[in-house]
Amino acid sequence: MQGKTILADIFAIVTGRSKIQTRAIADAICEAVKASGGKIARIEGHADGNWILLDAGPVVVHVFTPEQRQFYNLERLWASAQERRAQSS
Repeated sequence: MQGKTILADIFAIVTGRSKIQTRAIADAICEAVKASGGKIARIEGHADGNWILLDAGPVVVHVFTPEQRQFYNLERLWASAQERRAQSS
């Protein structure tokens, strides 16, 4: 995202299979950021769980349910940015 927006250097887009899983993913990310000495400036959408946004300064994490990820399709919006895919086991 560097050079594409002033919002963040990196957007991470993550999918959980359910609202419970999106919350668990968001919680684990927050714990990992804090454990590494970082700070989460703001969390939005945790109570609902469909789309959780974590603002960690230069990194913004979007945690979606599959339906919300497909509906908002952020990959299309930021298609000109470099994409890196990761698969969890």
